[in-house]
Amino acid sequence: MTFYLGIDAGGTRTTARLVSDSGETLGTGEAGPANTRIGVENALVEVENAAAQAIEAAELSPEDVGSIRAGLGISGLNRRGSLDALRAHSFPFASIAFASDAAIACAGANAGGDGGIVIVGTGSIGFARVDGETIIVGGYGFPISDEGSGADLGLRAIQQSLWARDRRIPHSPMTRDILERFADSAGEIVSWMDTATATDYAVFAPLVTDYASQGAAVADPIVQDAARAVDRLIRTLFDRGAPHCSLMGGLSEVLYDWLAAGLRKRLRAPLGDSLDGALLLARSRD
Repeated sequence: MTFYLGIDAGGTRTTARLVSDSGETLGTGEAGPANTRIGVENALVEVENAAAQAIEAAELSPEDVGSIRAGLGISGLNRRGSLDALRAHSFPFASIAFASDAAIACAGANAGGDGGIVIVGTGSIGFARVDGETIIVGGYGFPISDEGSGADLGLRAIQQSLWARDRRIPHSPMTRDILERFADSAGEIVSWMDTATATDYAVFAPLVTDYASQGAAVADPIVQDAARAVDRLIRTLFDRGAPHCSLMGGLSEVLYDWLAAGLRKRLRAPLGDSLDGALLLARSRD
């Protein structure tokens, strides 16, 4: 029997799903962030952890593991040297195919057909397949890109909190809350910043959106700006020929309500998720 393993290695977490030839789910797994920014070797630790959990849940024998065809979608695949490092790694599977996390999300959302997606999670990106062409909008990495993302929201919130501390803008409940987390010390924030990752900044995103939902000063404009950035990603994909577009990612539900009503009507619910796309990738090696 042939087994198929789909793995989605993103900036927030890594998930895996193992299925039978007929598509029955046999096991799942979950591990930490696996963006290649943390190093391919570190990312592979999370990938292998999630895969091992799915394989263990399915109670496969070592011989069965050798018959697995895997598809791995990983954040930061375009980072220089990442694909070569993945190809050089020894996986215990019959085959493994690689793609970006956006590519598998798009394949899953459109059941392998034409269409686009905008992912808004720790990072953000617009991605579409149209008549055999791949269209990518943004997604160059935080902080130079990833507009409207969780990391972007967190960065803006930290900046505004420092401005409030300087009395450049009035304080708000959000700025006071954030500063309290750093003992009201600018030095603490600067020290944290020196090693903070996009995932670390994204931790503050729920705080921002919660305050914004209450109409709180400072938080509300930050989320409005994020929604406008996501709006531009979606409209760009439509302008470049995407017949459909879906909003995906951990912040998709929150930001959906902030988008223009006319644009919301043009969006389509995803037909599947990223792991469905990773499994399609795995089957592409048949």
